[in-house]
Amino acid sequence: MAEKVLIYAGTTEGRLLAQELSRAHIACDVHVATEYGQMVMPELAGVKVCVGRLDVEEMRALLKKNGQNNYAAVVDATHPFATEVSANIRESTKGSGIPYLRLQRRMDDGICSIPENEGMKERAGTVHVFADYESCVQALTDTSGNILLTTGSKELAVFAPLKERLFVRVLPGLESIGLCEKAGIRGKQILAMQGPFSEEMNLAMIHQFSIRYLVTKASGAHSGFQEKLAAAQKAGITACVIGKQEQEQGMSYAQVTETLSRLLGHTISGCPEVEISLIGIGMSAATLTQEAKRALEESDVVFGAERMLEVVENSKETYPFYLAKDILPVLRQKESQMDGQKLKVSILFSGDTGFYSGTEKIKTELNKNNYKKIRIFPGISSVSYLSAATGIAWQDAKILSIHGKKDTAETRELVLDAIRHFPKTFLLVSGVEDVRRIGCWIEEEKLTQTRMIAGFQLSYDAEKIRELSCKEAKNTKEEGLYTLLLCNENVQKRRLVPGMSDESFLRVVEGEKTVPMTKEEVRALSLCKLGLTEDAVVYDVGSGTGSIAVECAKCSPGIRVYAIEQKATAQQLLRRNLEKFHLANVIPVDGKAPEILESLEPPTHVFIGGSSGRLADILHVIWEKNPRTRVVVNAISLETVAQITELAAGQMQTEIIQVQVSRAKTVGTYHLMQAENPVYICVLTMA
Repeated sequence: MAEKVLIYAGTTEGRLLAQELSRAHIACDVHVATEYGQMVMPELAGVKVCVGRLDVEEMRALLKKNGQNNYAAVVDATHPFATEVSANIRESTKGSGIPYLRLQRRMDDGICSIPENEGMKERAGTVHVFADYESCVQALTDTSGNILLTTGSKELAVFAPLKERLFVRVLPGLESIGLCEKAGIRGKQILAMQGPFSEEMNLAMIHQFSIRYLVTKASGAHSGFQEKLAAAQKAGITACVIGKQEQEQGMSYAQVTETLSRLLGHTISGCPEVEISLIGIGMSAATLTQEAKRALEESDVVFGAERMLEVVENSKETYPFYLAKDILPVLRQKESQMDGQKLKVSILFSGDTGFYSGTEKIKTELNKNNYKKIRIFPGISSVSYLSAATGIAWQDAKILSIHGKKDTAETRELVLDAIRHFPKTFLLVSGVEDVRRIGCWIEEEKLTQTRMIAGFQLSYDAEKIRELSCKEAKNTKEEGLYTLLLCNENVQKRRLVPGMSDESFLRVVEGEKTVPMTKEEVRALSLCKLGLTEDAVVYDVGSGTGSIAVECAKCSPGIRVYAIEQKATAQQLLRRNLEKFHLANVIPVDGKAPEILESLEPPTHVFIGGSSGRLADILHVIWEKNPRTRVVVNAISLETVAQITELAAGQMQTEIIQVQVSRAKTVGTYHLMQAENPVYICVLTMA
């Protein structure tokens, strides 16, 4: 069987199919009617381009060579209006045994339904549909004003009565220009250009030549037809559409490639190339970069939240989606409709694409779904904008976002921790409610020396940048977009090593009962051995007063501590200490280990200050959750040490040190050393 394809081309789809066959290493002969058709066809491996019009017999002669079929299939990709040529191609294949595939251009023209041949009466700015060229010419005869004719050069003779008013857009080939001159159209009336043309280009021509009427064929997708109608509507002129010729049933681009794949036993992609731009629009259209603006203008489809889509011109196809689960189904649908044409997509994000943006998540999902041609266009973030507006640099500031976060103790402490420890904090918020909340938090914590600068509707006409007192912040009512700058000149220096004094902690419950606590020096050494890291998840088993939990949590706001305690009196005291130190990253857990541990997230670090004789069971649960967990155990009794020694004989690495601390106690004029109980500090890891 022949493994070559014959394509009669005359459309963008025909050219795209030839390119796709070349990529699949399938030979094909492409026949075009004119030299211009040859000129726009790129040089492709395995593709031979032939020029000239053929009659039925000449077409039939191409199909056979030495009595054998020369082609596996014939694809008719001629223009929808070239009905005579299509009829000849179809006739030539009859009885040959070679499949005839009509590649039918999508005709999603979207024309307003207006009765044909109704004339132009007071209908400027509308669309008029005509059954044929003659009826269109007749209607235009009763009008005045320049006409932009975009139907090509073949039917120029029909428009001869209107030649003084015509500006004719034709292909830049000798044949087309010759037909213009033959029809008496010369000089500046001839616009020899290759399309399809954008809405802006059509609009420029309409204005340049003072056009009153635009004449076009209903030539379907990829022909620039929709762009012509949009330009006519924007200019307020009348569009005259020569209605679709009666069309035979054809196949979509995807159906043609699928059929050829089956006939030839090769995989031929029917999917278009998809280029996706992830664009940070900055604050608004005013801060969109020129490069991003160009990418947006070239897009076929644009996604983004409704506020983002305000920067998009009306002619674009837009969808108010910003999540991958909503975007992907639309992308697949659009691909199936593109008939091999490149699809350009933009997804819009507020501010900058690398700053608290959904860009990274969307890109990951697109990559998973085999979309690889992705480019990211950064934007101007609200922090950069506010920094420039206030003259306060951001490079040494703390930058936080509570946008979309619930009003929780953790959110509160995140903001307050930044205010306490950083001279400058830029803060992204959800809206006016967050501004009011932050005003309350600052006042409650007596951090009233803090300056709050609020940027409202940055870059919009309603933009305001002003300094707010706590009272003003609490009473702010204006809804809109806010970015805050919090300045505190009296920052607290963060302690870098553990070792808070024992006196810092509350230990007495109900006026008399003292809860046991890991002593200061032992606590400091135990925490050093624990080796905490950023974003650690810590279990403090047998938390007691919570001294270990507090010191862990104060190392970094990113550390999350579960303080596990089974005794009611200790639970009460633990919560009081957490309130005293304003720690939202410690979660009290009431219950007994190991059972209570089952429901918690896997730990990275565990401190065990009391195990009630169930050390082995506790370690089993911990290492089931995360075999790489680092465990530190404080032991006082020899029985606990013996248990650890026994466990060390298995698959466990141990480091055991004994610490005995003595403190000087003043007695009269003397300082006497008073010894504390010796403590074993044991570091346990899985081998």
